[in-house]
Amino acid sequence: MEICRKGSACSPSSFLLPLLFISSSFPSLTLSASFRCHLDDKNALLNIKKSIDIPKDSYFPWDPNTDCCQWEDVTCDPKTNRVTGLEFRMITVFGQIPASIGDLPYLETFVLALLKNDKLPGCIPDSFAKLHNLKRLEISLSPLSCRIPEFLGHLRNLEYLDLSHNKLNGPIPSSLGNLNKLVHLRLNDNKLTGSIPNSLGALNAELVDLSYNKLTGEASMFLKADGKAKDILISGNRLDFDMSKVRFPNNLKVLYLSANKIRGSIPEQVTKLRKLEAFDVSFNRLCGKIPVGGNMQKLIASYFYHNRCLCGLPLPNKCKS
Repeated sequence: MEICRKGSACSPSSFLLPLLFISSSFPSLTLSASFRCHLDDKNALLNIKKSIDIPKDSYFPWDPNTDCCQWEDVTCDPKTNRVTGLEFRMITVFGQIPASIGDLPYLETFVLALLKNDKLPGCIPDSFAKLHNLKRLEISLSPLSCRIPEFLGHLRNLEYLDLSHNKLNGPIPSSLGNLNKLVHLRLNDNKLTGSIPNSLGALNAELVDLSYNKLTGEASMFLKADGKAKDILISGNRLDFDMSKVRFPNNLKVLYLSANKIRGSIPEQVTKLRKLEAFDVSFNRLCGKIPVGGNMQKLIASYFYHNRCLCGLPLPNKCKS
């Protein structure tokens, strides 16, 4: 190897040769330096891939020889390089949700939505109870058939929980009332039964959607003056309570209670809800005069159709004096 002394001229190749020798002798050092993904996370992801039954004609591009932070559907934190997000949408898979997802301790987002098949037996694995950093859990428009696990109420960092459009059955766990950071709760379009837990009234959620289930009882945990929810959707259930005895959250924007068994009359307080945009109580057993004033003047007639004896604007039938 040529040695360059002070004051002597050296060709550029004199410097490049030693570097090329080092690079070619230790290729693994160059390769590993370009990988950001944490090895534990990569192993967990590869176990997930093994657990998923992927049809032969489907493409699942997780190459073990590449950086998993660059894999499709995977998100890594740019500072820690730990996997923080998994989002699967519009994919065709069979089998159960892999338990090895619980081996991603820094996971903040998990989405499994719009599956292209109807074969997803089982439920959310118990290993999800370890995901204490989880902020968004969305398993929707999937053929998930089971009960909602109690342990979800112990994932205290959850801000968004969407288990809508599945085949979930049984009661809503009262433990969900522990999720004080929750902003959106969507359990709509399932087969949930029983009464709504009173504990849900303690949530700070802005949106609660429990519509199109088989829920019974009442909804006073949401219908109270100091309630936090702005959008309350509980249409298409079997709720049976006296509306004249409830109060509405002062910041209420949207209320959908259609297709239940709600009786009584609409409280005058509804006229004082300055942010009200929708108030659908159609297909119930309500009676009396529809309150006049405030944003009630902007509501359409169909919000009040098919009740026992509601009268007054915006309905065409006048109230009897």
